[in-house]
Amino acid sequence: MSRPLRVAIVGAGPAGIYAADALLKSEAAADPGVSIDLFERMPAPFGLIRYGVAPDHPRIKGIITALHQVLDKPQIRLFGNVDYPTDISLDDLRAFYDAVIFSTGATADRELRIPGIELDGSYGAADFVSWYDGHPDVPRTWPLEAEKVAVLGVGNVALDVARVLAKTADELLPTEIPANVYDGLKANKALEVHVFGRRGPAQAKFSPMELRELDHSPNIEVIVDPEDIDYDEGSIATRRGNKQADMVAKTLENWAIRDAGDRPHKLFLHFFESPTEILGEDGKVVGLRTERTALDGTGNVKGTGEFKDWDVTAVYRAVGYLSDKLPKLPWDIETGTVPDEGGRVLQETGEHLQSTYVTGWIRRGPVGLIGHTKGDANETVANLLDDHANGRLQTPASPAPEAVDAFLTERDIRFTTWEGWYKLDAAEKALGEPQGRERVKIVEREDMLKASGA
Repeated sequence: MSRPLRVAIVGAGPAGIYAADALLKSEAAADPGVSIDLFERMPAPFGLIRYGVAPDHPRIKGIITALHQVLDKPQIRLFGNVDYPTDISLDDLRAFYDAVIFSTGATADRELRIPGIELDGSYGAADFVSWYDGHPDVPRTWPLEAEKVAVLGVGNVALDVARVLAKTADELLPTEIPANVYDGLKANKALEVHVFGRRGPAQAKFSPMELRELDHSPNIEVIVDPEDIDYDEGSIATRRGNKQADMVAKTLENWAIRDAGDRPHKLFLHFFESPTEILGEDGKVVGLRTERTALDGTGNVKGTGEFKDWDVTAVYRAVGYLSDKLPKLPWDIETGTVPDEGGRVLQETGEHLQSTYVTGWIRRGPVGLIGHTKGDANETVANLLDDHANGRLQTPASPAPEAVDAFLTERDIRFTTWEGWYKLDAAEKALGEPQGRERVKIVEREDMLKASGA
């Protein structure tokens, strides 16, 4: 093949950009080269980092710098504000590309099937994160009337939600939060935030650094009950074999033995409490019922039959993300992923779906840190290139890059580009400059499109 290998990547978050980077670093990129188009349904790239990471985590958002360097490469083009499958279908993509990689991630909340989950005041963490991260497709306001709040889950998303609820709006003002989020948090009435995990300290999925950051706020008093510090043989083995788990446990131990301070907002970390029901009156949350659990020797827990009702009027579930089903692709309803073998999409017959691949959370589920998707990308790209070398890829009918531009223009789709991102980036930085802030995020989709020159 004398022309470059043409690859479409659907999803311009970390997973998709890591896949593009892997392609550019491969031997195939040398001769005759690779040509990569990234399709993103948002007007801006970077996915989870822009719309899933708390605004007071500049360290994590610094990953954008590395992703930026990849997207700066001339072999890559960005088509933002283009939705799969509404604007472009799998059949359309196959007409233009030798291969298609899906890296659409996971943005919805996983279900928690307990009574009362549908009550007013019961929220999904993903929806709240989208609100405070200025996602253009969610409401501009958020109800923050509850003085006592429960957060279900012991992962980093639960920490983010709890921390944002417990901090003051002025603490978050130096970040990139837009005006509507600042105004909403300014009216936040939460004085107590309770985080619940059904297992023990050794099983918590917090990152050590993120956990310690809870205690850095001058307004948040982090409280751990000494009775929740408990380990069995399985827990001890976990601590011995996992440095991060051991660091998390040590931090929690130190907090459990210290005297309580006088910071105005209290953040309680509860372990061995399994949510069993959200209590309601007149359709609204008035409490949370949990069952006390106990370790069984293996690091898992069993119920004790001892129940407790907690006085809270809002509940946020942070029990995991879930991917949206992708039309035209096989789907595992239990895991919420596309079945695959080494990144090759696997049909029900057991055969590979020709020229179609997955990487990131749509492939393996929403587990691990952002950087872990690099390994996925490398494996997927290696198998794609093996299929290419052995003639297993399809031949597109219209491989010329300009054919894609013509297609989108003909359909009257307002798409953004990488050059447009630079314009949007400059516009957001200009908004922040008068306030001494790095940037203020533009929220409305139409405003993003205009700033990008779409």
